[in-house]
Amino acid sequence: MESILKVNGLSKWFGRTQAIDNLSFEVEKGQVVGILGPNGSGKTTTLSIILGIRFASQGSFSWFNHAAGQTVNKSIGSLIEVPYFYPYLNLKRNLELVALARGRGINDIDRVLEVVGLQARSQSNYQTLSLGMKQRLALASALLGDPDVVVLDEPTNGLDPEGIAEVRRIIIEQSKKGKTIILASHILDEVEKVCSHVIILKEGNIISKGSVAELLSQKQTISISADDMEMLTTAINSIAEVEVVERKLDSIMVSLSDEIKPAEVNARLVKMGVPPSSIMQHKTTLESQFLELIKQEQKH
Repeated sequence: MESILKVNGLSKWFGRTQAIDNLSFEVEKGQVVGILGPNGSGKTTTLSIILGIRFASQGSFSWFNHAAGQTVNKSIGSLIEVPYFYPYLNLKRNLELVALARGRGINDIDRVLEVVGLQARSQSNYQTLSLGMKQRLALASALLGDPDVVVLDEPTNGLDPEGIAEVRRIIIEQSKKGKTIILASHILDEVEKVCSHVIILKEGNIISKGSVAELLSQKQTISISADDMEMLTTAINSIAEVEVVERKLDSIMVSLSDEIKPAEVNARLVKMGVPPSSIMQHKTTLESQFLELIKQEQKH
């Protein structure tokens, strides 16, 4: 596969605070890579560095096997912060100004408005748009000039379900056209739906990376309920092959190692005098894997 981005030992300090710590990863052509983590994990800092907005304290990166520069940047569309749009100008004029400022895409405005579903509003003033439409216009600005790579920071942040679905549709469509997409998000469900690969950050460190399919196939997840949840919690914690992922009021979600099956978990709990009232098998989600990875990291 053709390498699009290589990151080697990237670190960044803000005074005495280390935002990212020795990050190394590679993005290949056509991948949709989600950089996933809670707020403060280093997602935006990482994207800002690889886009040349900030300088790294240590380490290096390269795009298309070349050092970053103006020629390389013309192949990359990005949305780190919503660009400033003039409230009293229409959408088309706003995008013209963005295209002139970036030196690309001046003849591409009608196409990108069509891509994001705003062609019919091209003559509307920016101030008349809903929040979702404003986010789609920002996405249109990132797509100006038809770049090979699109980098997005929290593209669905603050949107309602309809707006999230629309942005998701646009990202999937761009991926199907062969574009390489790198996006940062803390919304696990969205990353699972649109990304082929994921990099999970916690406090500036990579705690896991790989294809979404690989992460989701690692362990089986089940939910267990019992009449006495306190006794159930104690019993589950005594089973070495079981890891608690999430404790809820009326159930406990656990992941199972390869050495144990749900029937064996049930048998052991019955033997310990805590017969489950229900055991429900779950399709492993990125959320459950993320919670487990975070929990494991906290133990170290």
